[in-house]
Amino acid sequence: MRLSTVILPVRRWHDGGRDEWLRAERLGFHTAYTYDHLSWRTFRDGPWFGAVPTLTAAAAVTERLRLGTLVTSPNFRHPVTLAKDLISLDDVSDGRITLGIGAGGTGFDAAVLGQEPWTPKERADRFAEFVPLLDRLLTEDSVTYDGTYYSAVEARDIPGCVQRPRLPFAVAATGPRGLKLAARHGQAWVTTGDPKLFETGTPEQSRAAISGQIDRLGKACAEIGREVSEVEKILLTGFTPDRNGPMESLDAFVDFAGRHFELGITEIAVHAPIPDSEFAADQRVYERIATEAPAQLRR
Repeated sequence: MRLSTVILPVRRWHDGGRDEWLRAERLGFHTAYTYDHLSWRTFRDGPWFGAVPTLTAAAAVTERLRLGTLVTSPNFRHPVTLAKDLISLDDVSDGRITLGIGAGGTGFDAAVLGQEPWTPKERADRFAEFVPLLDRLLTEDSVTYDGTYYSAVEARDIPGCVQRPRLPFAVAATGPRGLKLAARHGQAWVTTGDPKLFETGTPEQSRAAISGQIDRLGKACAEIGREVSEVEKILLTGFTPDRNGPMESLDAFVDFAGRHFELGITEIAVHAPIPDSEFAADQRVYERIATEAPAQLRR
């Protein structure tokens, strides 16, 4: 069982931002992630800082805490430049980086560079090319590739990652093509549940949907001769019908987490509280969850 947190990049580094990452390490979280967006939903008109510089700064002030993105996507990233940033991040952190990666969506990032938002098929097609190329860039000294969407010409990534053969991928996916990518390239798989259930579904329906996703991941692993137990299974909270309910009390969280661990989830990521937002929560409850929930969940 792993308990992690997500720190949205909404605070200036010297005005609370640095303290959030130090607090996450002090509280004993396994990993502290951040979103890799240029802006996001209700935070669009407020402060929002870049994921890579934020994680670099966090790596410089922490020692044990793993760090990562939940998630990076092709919406505004290119595998060649992303690989260089990731190798640098892995070096600065001395091997503490996990790349959460997904196909992207239709939000602000999807059109900010002036393009029309991609259809679901286009996102899946790009993702299917993006992930294997990124895998190669992080494991080979020089890569040349001429694809439908991405190219690389003698792209150099020396000395490579501190973590070998490369830093771990946590692949966010629910559809068949994405689950195949998670099975082949992921050291972990990420879910937020079934988005169709967020507004009108029940927690029971959500858990059934997640169980089905895990079953399909298992089948995708079996197709390539891999044990599904080799893939960590991460639930990013806040997007199931439970919404922010698990953050209302320690008992509520332990009940929520326990039910999902029974399904096969091996890591749960909760958002660090942000007042007056969808992630508002009592800071004391958040800290109790970090320090007391793991022991209760091991009983």
